[in-house]
Amino acid sequence: MTTDDAFHILVIDDDPALRELLAEYLTMNGLRVTVVGDGNAMRESLAKATPDAIVLDLMLPGEDGLSLARELRTSATHVDLPILMLSARGEEIDRIVGLEVGADDYLAKPFSPRELLARLRALLRRSHTSLAHDAVDAATLPQRRFGPFLLDLTAHRLLRDGVEIHLTSAEFDLLRAFCERPNRVLSRDDLVSSLKGYERDPFDRSIDIRVTRVRRKIESDPTFPTYIRTIRGEGYLFNPRGDAV
Repeated sequence: MTTDDAFHILVIDDDPALRELLAEYLTMNGLRVTVVGDGNAMRESLAKATPDAIVLDLMLPGEDGLSLARELRTSATHVDLPILMLSARGEEIDRIVGLEVGADDYLAKPFSPRELLARLRALLRRSHTSLAHDAVDAATLPQRRFGPFLLDLTAHRLLRDGVEIHLTSAEFDLLRAFCERPNRVLSRDDLVSSLKGYERDPFDRSIDIRVTRVRRKIESDPTFPTYIRTIRGEGYLFNPRGDAV
């Protein structure tokens, strides 16, 4: 897929007026759109076709967006689907919880359709251009090893002793950024610049949440990390040897 008009977006929101607005606006901007109102309808749609990204409302009747995001992130088929979570509540705790369960980005209502489109395009670029970038990098160094782990840039996956550990596209890009610059202190802005198409405001904790998610998958004890260390007041440092401090 090389152009926006090839991308299929699944929108899950219980507000019919908003579904109609997003379907019209995103379609007008070259995307294919399917809109549904709840978790059961989401599953029916996914059974028919896998979209390129999901727009998921946090507050849904019955199963809420957090439950559905967890379900997607534990599904072998849909674990890598980019998720943009929506919520009528803009508190930081909602954004943090959404990111912790696996959402790739978060947008508080009310929002402008133009901003949603920009964020969707950023997620799509990050997800669907990574393999092309990996193919270029593979000519020089297709794999990165640290401890018992192997980050395969060509296959876009993480292995531990030959067993695959599922990563979202955002988690993979973050771990790749660390592996490419080991033993260096990286600020949050350094990391943001490594995540293609992603922007944050000065108070955005999205990078911290992504670091927490990656730590859970590679650290023996995420509360005392040895691979991804916090350098207070400066950022993070990736130590590929995983030595205890």
